[in-house]
Amino acid sequence: MSNPKKEFSRIYTQYIDKIYRFIFFKVNSPQIAEDLTSETFLRGWEVFKNGNPKIENISAFLYQIARNLVADFYREKNKIQVISAEAEGSLPDPRIDLEEKAKLDSDLERVKKALGQLNEDYQNAIIWYYIDGLPIQEVAHLLGRTKEATRVLITRAIKTLRKKLDEEIV
Repeated sequence: MSNPKKEFSRIYTQYIDKIYRFIFFKVNSPQIAEDLTSETFLRGWEVFKNGNPKIENISAFLYQIARNLVADFYREKNKIQVISAEAEGSLPDPRIDLEEKAKLDSDLERVKKALGQLNEDYQNAIIWYYIDGLPIQEVAHLLGRTKEATRVLITRAIKTLRKKLDEEIV
């Protein structure tokens, strides 16, 4: 790696949206998610530029920093994690009529609320596998589990999420 700045710039471009989305689903505030995402990459850069320790899996490295920052955020603020339907900063798509947009927003709010009721491993597995589209192997690595255990965890997480969503309808 001859140019650490150029290499980290490529990493930043590749992972910024995924890390932001992961953090946003945890804190559900665009401003806080932006701050924590910036801090994630700042801390990542501090380690990356020195080459110590050697980073074998940059994705796992960045997600671990993000997880720690989210945990620190809730610890410092002594807050209960609540997910609401706050989606500031996004412009409505004029191709989607208002009724359809309202339904989509309502559905998203229900999923986010139900997701917030799951334990952290279930939340992380669903976000990483279904929203970020990470392969099972990568999710397993991030969770510190085997691929088989991760498949079981994802299946249970989705089953639990569906149950939460069904409970809300009743």
